[in-house]
Amino acid sequence: MKQDEIIANFPGLPGALMVRRGCVEEAQFRSLFEQLKQDGCRLVALWGSDERTDDAGYALHVALIDSAGMLCLTLPVSAERPAYPDISDLFPAASRMQRAVADLLGLHASGADDQRKWLRHASWPGNVHPLRKDFDGSCAFPAETDAYPFVTVTGDGVHEIPVGPVHAGIIEPGHFRFSIIGDRVLRLEERLGYKHKGIEKRFESMSPEQGAKLAGRVSGDSTVAYAWAYAMALEGIAGITPPDQALWMRALFLERERVANHLGDLGYLGNDVALSFGFAQFWILKEQVLRNNAALFGHRYLMDKIIPGGVNIALQMSDKRVIIEECSMLERELGVLRSIYEEHAGVQDRFIGAGQVTPALAAQLGLCGLPGRASAQAWDARVQFPCAPYDKLDVRMATHINGDVAARAALRFEELFESLRLQREILINLIGGDELSMPVKQLPGNAFGVGMVEGWRGEVMVAIHTDAQGRLARVHPHDPSWQNWPVLEHAILNNIVPDFPLINKSFNLSYAGQDL
Repeated sequence: MKQDEIIANFPGLPGALMVRRGCVEEAQFRSLFEQLKQDGCRLVALWGSDERTDDAGYALHVALIDSAGMLCLTLPVSAERPAYPDISDLFPAASRMQRAVADLLGLHASGADDQRKWLRHASWPGNVHPLRKDFDGSCAFPAETDAYPFVTVTGDGVHEIPVGPVHAGIIEPGHFRFSIIGDRVLRLEERLGYKHKGIEKRFESMSPEQGAKLAGRVSGDSTVAYAWAYAMALEGIAGITPPDQALWMRALFLERERVANHLGDLGYLGNDVALSFGFAQFWILKEQVLRNNAALFGHRYLMDKIIPGGVNIALQMSDKRVIIEECSMLERELGVLRSIYEEHAGVQDRFIGAGQVTPALAAQLGLCGLPGRASAQAWDARVQFPCAPYDKLDVRMATHINGDVAARAALRFEELFESLRLQREILINLIGGDELSMPVKQLPGNAFGVGMVEGWRGEVMVAIHTDAQGRLARVHPHDPSWQNWPVLEHAILNNIVPDFPLINKSFNLSYAGQDL
């Protein structure tokens, strides 16, 4: 099978994203992915599903993207031999996704260099797979030693610094093992997945409406992006388009989520270089945005406002003035704060050159989202594949080429100003109307839907499979952090250990989003 032979049998999504689907046999699998890599495709997600109720064994699903849109490929996997060809040498970001599929479903990537467990830790035995249909979640598993085989760096003067998994405050757990000589980092190895929540398994017993609430809690700081991507996938299956008013409200929520998180990150970046003034000022601004969210929409982080078929709350015409005034205030304050950051010698000394990811390395490793754009990877779903109403907004994508902390900070400022502009445009188009949602009736059986939204970290994707009765059979939410966590291991190389908190925060990846 060649790429141009794949049948376009998916009804598509509201907007410009064309989704092509195809089934590929194992004999063709490797050669097809070599061609896709050569053609410039980028890996979005990889997941598996248990199809044994249909006497079809298992299935491996891979989503890729190129300038033409999304390509979703399915490889049937035998129950007697649950293995498939490795593609991590072609798409490095696939490595941890493949390891997660092995832990959760028992499908193994043949020939992969790294076949260590990823999500399992000591939570369940190696011969137990939670995403199989016959998994009994009520069973208590005997305790076992984790014994994760970290890579050891040897040589004169080399020693290790283990950090985490427990961190100060309320940050989620993650382990970082540094191999250093002096204060220079020779290698960083991450270990994540300490809070496996069973989200993907939980979807199996939920109604579409319940699933919407769970999707919005995959990674709480991206609740709008996940809820929208889930709703988009469900609406594609159901064949419905939300009312215009609802689509404009969704865009407003998404830009407000972007603003709040970028403000918080810029404050933390100041804090990590001992500019406590910057931390205080940016968090004052973020707090004002969150308080306005609560006053206008009933929730500081906008949870549960997007529902399948639309939204469940409208912006009153009299409340538009609050957002307009907020945008004006933020523009004034951000202008001053950007000048302070750019002119502060100590800040720039720490920012410039730290944690650099060159454009070539970013392309090789599949860096995406905001960190990708800071390394000249010009991908933004709002620009290339603008779902409604972004097809009417003409988003101005910003990119940089230096790929260091300074570039990632500058990009946040630029995206903040653009989000403020977009909010004003959205408010102009919010002209009222009573219709906020369309009913989502019984879903068709054996259907597939996918939604993709450009969250503040990058592209958030949700794939939904239904069973023969139209119930949720498999839901896979995918966070851009899957692609970007491995790149952080490269970004820290040859930097000093004290710069790791700064470099880590400049990426600000999700622990929860890749721990499903």
